[in-house]
Amino acid sequence: MPLWVFFFVILTLSSSSHCSPPPPLTLRMRRYADAIFTNSYRKVLGQLSARKLLQDIMSRQQGERNQERGARARLGRQVDSVWAEQKQMELESILVALLQKHR
Repeated sequence: MPLWVFFFVILTLSSSSHCSPPPPLTLRMRRYADAIFTNSYRKVLGQLSARKLLQDIMSRQQGERNQERGARARLGRQVDSVWAEQKQMELESILVALLQKHR
């Protein structure tokens, strides 16, 4: 057998195995619809995950702000109590001085 016949047979067999008839129209339309749905679904899932991430970040920031406010409030209460103690000590010393003058 000549060499060119061998290559011709190989090319014929390989080209027929790669060329399959096109799928029917209904199958192509169904695949197209599936692709549209899949793309839309991925987009929605991406938006939902982005929204959830943003809400998590916002809630963390809000939690940190609440902690800072709580710390400021505790610090304010501590300062107020120290201030009240100082005022009370001053009043007591004034009362002691007044009582000593009247004796």
